[in-house]
Amino acid sequence: MATDFKSLPVIDISPLLLKCDDPDMAEDAGVAEVVRQLDRACRDAGFFYVIGHGISEDLINRVREITREFFKLPYEEKLKIKMTPAAGYRGYQRIGENVTKGVPDIHEAIDCYKELKQGEYGDTGKVMEGPNQWPENPQEFKDLMEEYIKLCIDLSRKILRGISIALCGSPYEFEGKMAGDPFWVMRLIGYPGAPFTNGKPENDIGCGAHTDYGLLTLVNQDDDKTALQVKNLSGDWISAIPIPGSFVCNIGDMLKVLLFPLSPSLSRIAVDENLVWNHMQILSNGIYESTLHRVINSSPKYRVCVAFFYETNFDAVVEPLDVCKQKYPAGRKGSQVFKRAVYGEHLVSKVQTNFAM
Repeated sequence: MATDFKSLPVIDISPLLLKCDDPDMAEDAGVAEVVRQLDRACRDAGFFYVIGHGISEDLINRVREITREFFKLPYEEKLKIKMTPAAGYRGYQRIGENVTKGVPDIHEAIDCYKELKQGEYGDTGKVMEGPNQWPENPQEFKDLMEEYIKLCIDLSRKILRGISIALCGSPYEFEGKMAGDPFWVMRLIGYPGAPFTNGKPENDIGCGAHTDYGLLTLVNQDDDKTALQVKNLSGDWISAIPIPGSFVCNIGDMLKVLLFPLSPSLSRIAVDENLVWNHMQILSNGIYESTLHRVINSSPKYRVCVAFFYETNFDAVVEPLDVCKQKYPAGRKGSQVFKRAVYGEHLVSKVQTNFAM
């Protein structure tokens, strides 16, 4: 549950990365300290910065800059990779096509997904089949993004090993049948600068308040514009001020569902049901909760953000892990119940309803 945090913690994860392939990593003192910080950040805010992550600052910056170059192209050029259902919901979407809680967001984007083989996941996966649409201009775009994606997959896996130790004692609870072959989503997002009237910005809501639905998100944001905001328990919006070379990380709804049973008797709605399982209300008593956040670009300058979402396996049945049910029993007179959900089914429902196409 989010607390009244006033800033987001900064975690140097380099000790974790050094030992991440060691099966006895949890016994290392440096790893234990990183795990403690991750646990505290997930309990208190659901958001944190990571530094010492091993991805070069030059690559992080280049990914943003080449994204900016694409968004500067004429509209007709960008439409060459237009997102459509026939393209597996991959490609470019214009300003206002992404919708949050029924309101068009003031941003444009390229959406990319892990590519699925034809017939790999039957009728459910068919909706998402097809190659990612990479622009021919700028020329380096595809190669650079694919290199970056590989690094983000590896980094996300390692961070989740630390979180797994914090919750379960073992580093491998989010692998195997749950996320041994993780699906991923990447959104390259451009937020227009806000027009000003009488010294105040207008139409500056780049993305409305929401929670992320996956396991873990890595946010690569412009260094010189503060726009991402995170809501604390008192209802205050706390700015995620850019730290050059860092990633802003946050846990998603799926991690919470994996960890804890769902109860129909709780009164606190932690997330927007339209962003979680679409057809059910999610009420959680978990000690980790995904946190509402939004983007307000009140700067007159164009802002770029690259968000990488690390998910479960496409066909994973998402339900609380046995070890977490044992370690964190809800203790509500045996009334706890949970419903299983298949990640791929949720994703398909989301992409089919979340875009004004």
